[in-house]
Amino acid sequence: MRTEELIAELSRGLPPVRPLPGPCTLAMRWLAIAVVVVALAVACFGLRHDLAARLAAGPDLRQMAAAGLTGVLAAIAAFQLSFPDRDPRWALLPLPAFGFWLADLGWGCLQDFARLGPEGLQLTWSFPCLGFILGFGLPLSLAMAWLGRHAAPLRPVPVAALGGLAAASIANVGLVLTHHLDAALEALVWHGLAVLVTTAAAALLGPRVMRAAA
Repeated sequence: MRTEELIAELSRGLPPVRPLPGPCTLAMRWLAIAVVVVALAVACFGLRHDLAARLAAGPDLRQMAAAGLTGVLAAIAAFQLSFPDRDPRWALLPLPAFGFWLADLGWGCLQDFARLGPEGLQLTWSFPCLGFILGFGLPLSLAMAWLGRHAAPLRPVPVAALGGLAAASIANVGLVLTHHLDAALEALVWHGLAVLVTTAAAALLGPRVMRAAA
């Protein structure tokens, strides 16, 4: 039997395999879900009363842009890594935007100290920040894991961790739109903690979701 005949015999009756969408297509689908979730959060909580003034002042606008860009790049990196032929260095894609985000918050802390002295660095509890980012970030992380379930046997932990970073960053944009928080140190600590917890939880739970959905 010739090779062509053998292949035809072995493949007879098998259902056709539908190719996976590309990484950018998957990222766009996830981002569409994330935008809807953030829009629902804003609709539920309402825009903060001083949003226009805060955006005009500059820092909040920069932080929203940095957080949003981090989320977009982390989503693209996650789906790139979900394919076996992609370079592992895709994981570095969101780091510049994430670094700028942290640096801008750190610069805000220095400005608060220069303007107010030690009182500008007083830290108070802000559980609403933590709850908002975790409450919206974790479901978005699980949605990322489901869309990237084909990565279960390949790189489940990096893909899930990047998904957590993307989800927490996008949720942070919704938080800035709805929650009043002036002190840069509070934003750095509470937002940073929420991003860290969401990313760690996604790295832990995401691979299980991938394996269950694969």
